[in-house]
Amino acid sequence: MIGVLIVDDDALTLELHRHYVERLEGFEVVAESTGARSAVAALLDSSRAGDIDLVLLDMTMPDGSGLDVLRHLRAHTGTVDVIAITSVRDAEVVRQTIALGAAQYLVKPFTYGDFQERMQQYLRFREQVTRAAGSATQAEIDAMLGALRTSPAPTLPKGLSADTLDRVSTLLRTQPASAREAADRLGMSRVAARRYLEHLADAGRAERAQRYGTPGRPETEYRWST
Repeated sequence: MIGVLIVDDDALTLELHRHYVERLEGFEVVAESTGARSAVAALLDSSRAGDIDLVLLDMTMPDGSGLDVLRHLRAHTGTVDVIAITSVRDAEVVRQTIALGAAQYLVKPFTYGDFQERMQQYLRFREQVTRAAGSATQAEIDAMLGALRTSPAPTLPKGLSADTLDRVSTLLRTQPASAREAADRLGMSRVAARRYLEHLADAGRAERAQRYGTPGRPETEYRWST
């Protein structure tokens, strides 16, 4: 289980991010901070040693910046990873954040699907590190770095829209579904739902499986590829 510290000065945003983390498998919120100073204190608290593996870090707070937290973090511990979650789009801030070791930089506002994708990328990164264990080969290093990269969006066939594809993708990220179930939940025709699901499967973003146990022919079930 990956222990998460959430840092954000806005109480509603902090609550939202906590809710997002709680929906994910493999992650657990172990601490929350509403400012830069309390975040540094939580990271340096010896009683929490080993509990915090990942920080979801806002970059603008009344008592300091996320960059300040990152500098303190790198000066005192090198075992905690950071994902910046912020509305700051300044290219120099992004550069400094990455230079100080942030694994990801996610710009607000974003959907749960965006958040889930970045967290799953980070989880795959951790799994690759664990799998390499010790002296890593070049291929293993490439796999670690590749796990953090976002795949480019595939070109859509004629008749498919990006907005609807995002809705179908968000559904699959939360639960497997057949074309019939996706159509019912998203308010679209079964034929259209199947086209989107088949596109995701052909692109490697979803997996197909036969579902048995109901009268008639077996249904094709689609689930998000992790």
